[in-house]
Amino acid sequence: MRALLVVNPAATTTSARTRDVLIHALASEMKLEAVTTEYRGHARDLGRQAAQSEDIDMVVALGGDGTINEVVNGLLHAGPDPENLPGIAVVPGGSTNVFARALGLPNDPVEATGALLDALREGRERTVGLGLTSGTPGTEDEAVPARWFTFNAGLGFDAGVVGRVEQQRERGRRSTHALYVRQAVRQLLGEPQRRHGSITLERPGADPVTDLVLSIVCNTAPWTYLGNRPVYASPKASFDTGLDVLGLSRLSTASVVRYGTQLLTSSPERGPHGKHAVSLHDLDQFTLHSKVPLPLQMDGDHLGLRTSVTFTGVRRALRVIV
Repeated sequence: MRALLVVNPAATTTSARTRDVLIHALASEMKLEAVTTEYRGHARDLGRQAAQSEDIDMVVALGGDGTINEVVNGLLHAGPDPENLPGIAVVPGGSTNVFARALGLPNDPVEATGALLDALREGRERTVGLGLTSGTPGTEDEAVPARWFTFNAGLGFDAGVVGRVEQQRERGRRSTHALYVRQAVRQLLGEPQRRHGSITLERPGADPVTDLVLSIVCNTAPWTYLGNRPVYASPKASFDTGLDVLGLSRLSTASVVRYGTQLLTSSPERGPHGKHAVSLHDLDQFTLHSKVPLPLQMDGDHLGLRTSVTFTGVRRALRVIV
């Protein structure tokens, strides 16, 4: 087997020595070419080159969720084709590693490498569904390029938190769960739409859902992790179904306490619920419109402001060695 290993040298939980050990372990089982990313978007470019190559069987992403997202978008630049495109394997190296953990991989990169080698020897793989966003025809965002996400996306509050965290990281702060919690509090205090949301969800064959303050789109469960604790915004979400949405129509102090507590105590059986919560399961396509430009995030990457985004759940989009 010939494989391309995409290595993010800035991965927060792996040292240069650890990465060398992992590379040697993988190279013992396959013909491996290792490339270290040098700029934002480099992993996407490498994924695209692998998709266009005729002799690469698999791409291994060693990094966090952002690195994986870039590789996936490169692999699927011309659309999904699981039977003919290279498969992807993941060695978690970020601070949260939602995609890898949702696939059932250990969060430790050394243990995950061992699990990957076992999967290769045993021929284990699965084909998972992904989410796809695009600009909505007839809106000012219609020319925005389509982009894939592997585990979640959000328009509004949670994307604002991601943007704040990215600003802190650019100033040299380390990405930690405590940093996310602090920025979430600051985003809440500065949220102008806390009581009257500006987001409307439209989907074929159903009445629109209006006045949402927050909209979280999930392609799998859990939504994220706080340390080792999984957090379930949409417990029914799955790599084998369409997309799930959690919408909240109020972020008053009482609502924040209620839904924040429900998120922290969520389980595979139950997520946030109540009068101001809307949960939708297994959607193939829907659009989020906003009366004002709001931040958009996908897989923990802040993508700027949008007023309209169309989401599509694409089943059997990516072959994963796991």
